[in-house]
Amino acid sequence: MTTTSQRLDLLLGILKETPADSFVIFAIAKEYENIGNQNEAIQYYQKLYQLDPNYVGLYFHWGKLHEEINDSGKAIEIYSMGIEVASLQKDGHAERELRAAKYNCELLQ
Repeated sequence: MTTTSQRLDLLLGILKETPADSFVIFAIAKEYENIGNQNEAIQYYQKLYQLDPNYVGLYFHWGKLHEEINDSGKAIEIYSMGIEVASLQKDGHAERELRAAKYNCELLQ
C-alpha cells in the first residue's frame, strides 16, 4: 500500500466520523487528485461546494482540475463563483489568485 492510499484511507475514515468537516472533504479531493483519480476528486469538490460554498480554498483547486481535463468553460465558471465568495469574505489574496487564474484560463480558451 502506498503512502498516498494510506493517507486517503485515513481521511475517508475520518470523514465517516465527521461527515460535515469541510477540510477533510477538501483533503480527500486533493488526495484523489494526487493519485490521478480526477473523477473522484471532482465529486468531492462538488460535495464540498454543496456542503460549504463559502470554503474559499475550494474554488482555485476545483477550477484548476477542470482546466487539466480541458473543461475551461467550467473552470471559468468555478473561478467566477470563487471570486464572488472571496470578495464577500474580503479575502483579497484569494480573490487576486482566482482573478489571475480566470484571466489565464480565458486567454487560453
